Amino acid sequence: MVPARFPMPRLNAYHLPPHLWPSDAEASVALEGPEARHLLGVLRARPGEELKLFDGRGRHGLFRLVATQGKAHAELAVLSLDFEPAASRGVTLALGWNKSARRDWLLEKAVEFGALGLMFWQAARSQGETPAEPKDSWREKCVQAAKQCGAHWLPELSVLPGGAEALVRIAADFDGCYVLYEKAGPERLLDPRRLAEGRCLVVLGPEGGLDEREADRIAAAGFAPLSLGPRPLRWETAALSCLALTHHALLQR
Repeated sequence: MVPARFPMPRLNAYHLPPHLWPSDAEASVALEGPEARHLLGVLRARPGEELKLFDGRGRHGLFRLVATQGKAHAELAVLSLDFEPAASRGVTLALGWNKSARRDWLLEKAVEFGALGLMFWQAARSQGETPAEPKDSWREKCVQAAKQCGAHWLPELSVLPGGAEALVRIAADFDGCYVLYEKAGPERLLDPRRLAEGRCLVVLGPEGGLDEREADRIAAAGFAPLSLGPRPLRWETAALSCLALTHHALLQR
């Protein structure tokens, strides 16, 4: 009997920040901090083992562990380097700021579905004020999700404290701009093919929805009002729907 053949197990992946990425295949790199502690302290890797690194900006490669110093420093030799170009199509979500317990979950899903970016903007009905800048913990959630799903790009994270006017100012940076608004009507149902035509920006309100005046201002600036159906959806449900629809549309191209 011929023994069954099983696929080789997937190598563990670790994040190396872009500024530490090796410039050529002859270089060696040092993995430090939490990533090294997970490699050495949790998985108890030993010299000779192979692993993957990625920088979140498209660069990734295969490396071999050659030496260790304690449990927080690993010396790695480059075996191969590769690069995945940035996507020319996809969606950036502009999410009305919420004190949402589901934010971390949504960050993970954005990575899994290949979102180009997530913006948290100060809406009229936002709960509290947006932070001054993206939090380190948000990026860490994205890194952990990328390690699980094998993504080589992390979404761009940003905050927009200037309300609807801040959204209007960045519209020119995108190929298509849309605003999801419950009053758009079911006849303006979102066609996911729109979101696969270029780099698109989709605006969603906070948990309390968009204020009518800010919705009018956004629409007047050229954002097409669209609907996700007859029922009001929760903040994270609407966002996840956009991500999933875009992901499916891109796979169909």
